[in-house]
Amino acid sequence: MLPHPRNRIPCRVRPPPPPLSPRVRKLLARRPVFDAHVDAIGFAADLEHDLGRRTPGQFDLVRASEGGLGAWVVVAWPDPEHHLPRSFQRTCELLDAAHALEARHPELFRLVRDGEELAEARAAGAIAGIAGVEGGHSIEGDLEKLEQLFARGVRVLTLVWNNHLPWIRSCQGGAGAGVPEGLSAFGHEVVRALDRLGVVCDLSHAGERAFFEALETSERPVMASHSGCKALHDHPRNLTDEQLRALAQHGGVVGIVFHPGFLDANARAEETRVRRRPEYSAIVASHPTARFLEQQRTMREFASPFSPERLVDHIVHAVEVAGVDHVGLGSDYDGIERGPEWLEDARGYAVLAELLAQRGFDDEDLLKVLGRNMERVFRAATGPGAHWATVGTAVPD
Repeated sequence: MLPHPRNRIPCRVRPPPPPLSPRVRKLLARRPVFDAHVDAIGFAADLEHDLGRRTPGQFDLVRASEGGLGAWVVVAWPDPEHHLPRSFQRTCELLDAAHALEARHPELFRLVRDGEELAEARAAGAIAGIAGVEGGHSIEGDLEKLEQLFARGVRVLTLVWNNHLPWIRSCQGGAGAGVPEGLSAFGHEVVRALDRLGVVCDLSHAGERAFFEALETSERPVMASHSGCKALHDHPRNLTDEQLRALAQHGGVVGIVFHPGFLDANARAEETRVRRRPEYSAIVASHPTARFLEQQRTMREFASPFSPERLVDHIVHAVEVAGVDHVGLGSDYDGIERGPEWLEDARGYAVLAELLAQRGFDDEDLLKVLGRNMERVFRAATGPGAHWATVGTAVPD
C-alpha cells in the first residue's frame, strides 16, 4: 500500500553541480583547502562516528579529501546548554576524540601544532588537523586550564560563543549586568596568554567592542574563523566593513561561513519555517548530538535549496573590503543544520573553488582564499616567538 500523501517525504530533483574545469581540478590536486572551523569531532565523541570513513554528517575525511582539503581546525565545542558546569572536562573529552582519530588513521590524519608540522603532514600525504576550542567558557576562568589545553595540542581558541562570559561579551543580546562591554581585565590577560603560548585568537562570536579590544591587545595575527559580511545580511554573527578592514590591518583573516541563515535573510526565514514543521518538532533522540544529526537531515529534506552564489557574494565582498590576502573559509560543517546547494557536505569545497574561478579569481587569489591565507595566520601565531617554540617547552601528544 502506498503511504498517504501527507506522510511522504518530499523528493526534489536537484540539478547537478557545475563540472570542474581542468584548471580547478589541477589546483585541487594540491589539496589547498584550509577550513578554519569544523565541528564534526562531536559526532565522533558522542556517536562513535569514524571520521576516517564516510559518515552520516556533513564532514568526514573521505569526502573532505575529495573536495581538496589539506587542513582543518578540529573544533571542540563544549555546548553550554548541556555541559556548562563541566566545560573544561567536556572539552578534554572532545580532544580525546581528536587524538583517537589520529591514532586510528595515522596515514590519513595528523594533528599538528605549528606550520612546520603542518608542512610535514602535507609531505606525508596526510590531512592536517589543528585542535581548536570554541568558547572561552572552556577554561572556566582559569589561565592554568588554558595552559593545560595548550599542552593537549590546542592551537586555536574562539574567545566566546553565544553565551556571554564575565570577561567578554558575545555578539548576541541579553548580556547581564556582570558582563563587560568588551573585554574585562581578565579578558585582556587571556588574549596576551594566547600570544605568549602561540594559540590563534579567534574573534567570531565576539561582540563588536570585544572584537576591537582584542585586536588592540593581540600582537599576533588573529582570525574570525566562521563569519559572514554584515553589509550583505545584518545578522549579529556577521562582521561590519569596519571590522573587516581592522582585521586586515592587523594581518588577520576572516573565514566566510557556509551557513545559509548567516548569509541571507530569506534563507534564515526558510530555516525558521522548517523548524516549525511537525516533522522537525517531533524529533526525539536519546542524546543531543543524535538529535542534531536528525535535525540536519530534516532541514535538508524540507528547506528550499540555497544558492551557493550567495556564499560567493560574501567572499567577493570581503575581498573587496579587506583585500584578497585576508579572506578564507570557515564552513562550520556539522555545527550547522545545512549548507548551500552543492556544498551540503565537504565534497563541496571543490564546487566552491569552481564557482570562485567562474567569478574571476585567478589561480593565485583562488589558492589564497581556499587556504593560504589561513595557513599564514596559523604559522604566524604559532611560530617563532611563541612560548614552546622559543623556550623549548615539551608539548605532550
